[in-house]
Amino acid sequence: MGIRCLNDTRRTLRRAPRRVEFFQGTLAHITESEIDGVRIFDTTLRDGEQSPRTSFSYEEKRDIAATLDEMGTHVIEAGFPVNSDAEFEAVSDIAAATDTDVCGLARVVDKDVEAALDAGVELVHVFVSTSDVQLADSMHASKEEAVERAVASVERVKEAGVDVMFSPMDATRTDVEFLGEILSAVDDAGVDWVNIPDTCGVATPTRFASLIREVREHTDAHIDVHAHDDFGLATANAMAGFEAGAAQAQVSVNGIGERAGNAAYEEVVMSAESLYDVDTGIDTQRITELSRLVEEASDIPTPANKPVVGRNAFSHESGIHAAGVIENSDTFEPGVMTPEMVGAQREFVLGKHTGAHSVRKRLEEAGFTPDDDEVRAVTRKVKDFGAEKERVTDDVLTRFAGEIGVDHEDDENEEVRA
Repeated sequence: MGIRCLNDTRRTLRRAPRRVEFFQGTLAHITESEIDGVRIFDTTLRDGEQSPRTSFSYEEKRDIAATLDEMGTHVIEAGFPVNSDAEFEAVSDIAAATDTDVCGLARVVDKDVEAALDAGVELVHVFVSTSDVQLADSMHASKEEAVERAVASVERVKEAGVDVMFSPMDATRTDVEFLGEILSAVDDAGVDWVNIPDTCGVATPTRFASLIREVREHTDAHIDVHAHDDFGLATANAMAGFEAGAAQAQVSVNGIGERAGNAAYEEVVMSAESLYDVDTGIDTQRITELSRLVEEASDIPTPANKPVVGRNAFSHESGIHAAGVIENSDTFEPGVMTPEMVGAQREFVLGKHTGAHSVRKRLEEAGFTPDDDEVRAVTRKVKDFGAEKERVTDDVLTRFAGEIGVDHEDDENEEVRA
């Protein structure tokens, strides 16, 4: 952990060269990435599990952790060890079974810190509220008490020979002078990482980047960021944090977490890989697999339009778009991110907006040999059926082809054999 691992990557095969140059047209003046490196701290098993009505079983936690580990995720926050005996056991077992650095969460309370240390994690993540509203109405503590407890907790973890991360909870609503004071105090105590959390999701990218630059003036520790998605800005804020000098971002798979959730694992990883041209060292081809695993375990449906992993992320229905993609997928897809890169498949959906190119392609894939008039006739049936909000499945398409009298390869083969 710490400085030793900042440049670690366990994936031996580097990302394939881009198929299309991203920085064209209006972005042609940008020639260099704003980010040098990206580390991923996954908190699916901790903050993700704090999603309302979500609970992972022991086996589900182990399966998710194993997949994150195999993919090359840099840190796995496995849970809150003091929370229960079952939670302690799960964190302990994950720490023992994975090559990835495992983190345990702890309040700035002795029993929390000791439970995390006893769980055998490589990183203890201690936190304390720092905003006025949370200090007064959640912690019921003074600023002086918050600093004292934070320093004591950091010193205890360092005394045990374990790396420590400190989070000033609700940092984006904390008085900037007090934020500097508490960060300087834990820096003097030897903290390895400071996490800057946008606990209530109120940051904007420009303001968050400014905050990270301000934080750098008060600590020599590595900076980590934790963005919530209350206004849909979590991934943008995480990337802004990297641009401002953060080394690591806390994310969750499918963006699950408290309230509207966290910056999404898949969005941050693929933004780094495809838009910033940074090799994260993560096996991106398993991202869709990971997403489906977490979706099933969390029982939180992934929206169809979810970036990267939603079922519409690489799907096309509009005639103009589908025709372009059939000719060259770079026409109406990012080009720098393909379905193959994330372990997904491209799909041409038939419906109200479908064009003849998609219908022809689907008919030919099903073994039909339509002429132009037949394609137009089937396309009209598809559009009318889709307009009634009916789903055009392969069986429906086959029925339409039969009604029009489109020849099928099997029919031709039967005639040859006869």
